[in-house]
Amino acid sequence: MYRQGDRQLIDSRAVIGADAELEDGVSVGPFSIIGAGVRIAAGTQVGPHVVIHGPTRIGRNNRIYQFASIGEDPQDKKYAGEPTSLEIGDRNVIREFATLHRGTVQDRGVTRIGSDNLLMAYIHVAHDCVLGDHVIMANAASLGGHAQIGDYAILGGFTMVHQFCRVGAHSFSGMGSAINMDLPPYVMVSGQPAKPHGINREGLSRRGFGGETIQQIKRAYKLIYLSKQRLEEARNAIDGMLEETPELEILADFLKQNGRGILR
Repeated sequence: MYRQGDRQLIDSRAVIGADAELEDGVSVGPFSIIGAGVRIAAGTQVGPHVVIHGPTRIGRNNRIYQFASIGEDPQDKKYAGEPTSLEIGDRNVIREFATLHRGTVQDRGVTRIGSDNLLMAYIHVAHDCVLGDHVIMANAASLGGHAQIGDYAILGGFTMVHQFCRVGAHSFSGMGSAINMDLPPYVMVSGQPAKPHGINREGLSRRGFGGETIQQIKRAYKLIYLSKQRLEEARNAIDGMLEETPELEILADFLKQNGRGILR
């Protein structure tokens, strides 16, 4: 059943599905369409001309700008109308013409977006993707299906991420990067195909990482990319650094998981 919420915040020209649930404090601009199976928590602002299809759950205090398409059917030829979903956390900013699609039953059945993310104009999050928190996707960055993006990752404008790829926490991609393999945490890449260019030192410094910790992360980067060791050998060496630098645990765990192989 549709909950009225703060009726004065919902434009009379908006179309709200009969069983959509909007908590108090949700605002909806003119000509937006909120479909069946959509749940929006308090404080979220939906601009004009936004289309949100369900099943979709949106958390608190998000801001969705005009012409965004949220919770649409996945762009997957295997999709046959199954009731898959999209889940969005809190305090995200979703800019103009962003497209965020629901999952497929061939994977987890849900696309998940965390909290405090900035998703700029024309970005695309495909079916079954998982985004962490504090992610930035600059204008026209796009994710293929099943991609995973770690906390604080930054994808430069027009970055393309291949389906099933993992992008590690605190990583950074330059404008127009084509990521076709897994990008480890802390690493910067650019190019087509993307190639590593050191660690995201500036980003780490801004987030409060100390100088010694950054030096240890740089040391780990050199083990992977400059030592000419096999990946297994570099991985074992990084494991030996964890007691002194626990921040490397996310890198060590990333390297142990099966994926598409890492960018080297």
